[in-house]
Amino acid sequence: MSFLKKIFSSEKKETLDKGLEKSKTSFLNKLGKAVAGKSKVDDEVLDNLEEVLVTSDVGVNTTLKVIERIEARVSKNKYLGTEELNQILREEIAALLSETNSGEATEFTIPKGVKPHVIMVVGVNGVGKTTTIGKLAYQFKKQGLKVILGAADTFRAAAIDQLQVWADRVDVPMIKQEMGSDPASVAFDTLQSAVTQNADVVIIDTAGRLHNKVNLMNELTKVKRVMQKVVDDAPHDVLLILDGSTGQNAFEQAKQFTAATEVTSLAVTKLDGTAKGGVVIGISDQFQIPVKYIGVGEGIEDLQVFNKYEFVDSFFK
Repeated sequence: MSFLKKIFSSEKKETLDKGLEKSKTSFLNKLGKAVAGKSKVDDEVLDNLEEVLVTSDVGVNTTLKVIERIEARVSKNKYLGTEELNQILREEIAALLSETNSGEATEFTIPKGVKPHVIMVVGVNGVGKTTTIGKLAYQFKKQGLKVILGAADTFRAAAIDQLQVWADRVDVPMIKQEMGSDPASVAFDTLQSAVTQNADVVIIDTAGRLHNKVNLMNELTKVKRVMQKVVDDAPHDVLLILDGSTGQNAFEQAKQFTAATEVTSLAVTKLDGTAKGGVVIGISDQFQIPVKYIGVGEGIEDLQVFNKYEFVDSFFK
């Protein structure tokens, strides 16, 4: 794996390769056309590469950073052949991701000495929020951790029902109230239950509405404040779920949510069904928030801890 470390199990790596297949194929096809008939990286190749990155949903700002890094290498080395471009891209994008993501993690873990570890999950409806919560609960339980879910998205009966299906499937307790109940009240009850039951992890679902940012901000602030009556520094992680298949729309959602609340980590879902996997690179760089998890398939095991080395390797393989 050249400059990359071999740290994933072969099974996980195979799932990641398969999940990024559409993105990889689309990107490499575009890259092939960008350098066709060229033997060295010149201004024309760089212009073409810029277009390839932008149309691969890496985002304009991040694309310009990557191009600048490659230009610096071109001017330093005087001659760079186009056959080296793939490797250079791998190195520069991995370096860019290093600024936000540690990249070493391969397993689902929580910080030591924090119990319960409280995760508040935010994101618009339809991005795979409930599914991600269910898969997270499964992974944490598999690690031997005691998990409790809180159904604080009380504005849709379907949201409570869907989370209950996952709680039953994974066999973890879920705290809920009637539809229309105060979300902060559900969060409070969930944390009280978690403390009583000596739970390791609490995952709180929240409503996915963006039509009024002020209301969303007020609601999430209230949920946090009420949780802190039970656990002083809760939530320990505010996890924003983004649908990778929406490409640039995911950027807009990230922008809206980071304005409404302090997001501390990201999960990018549905990467297996799209050629827009480059969005992971752009969102991580633009918002300077670590990507913690990626969804690369529909199976319960197909939520993975994001590892920049393995991601870049699969993307450029």
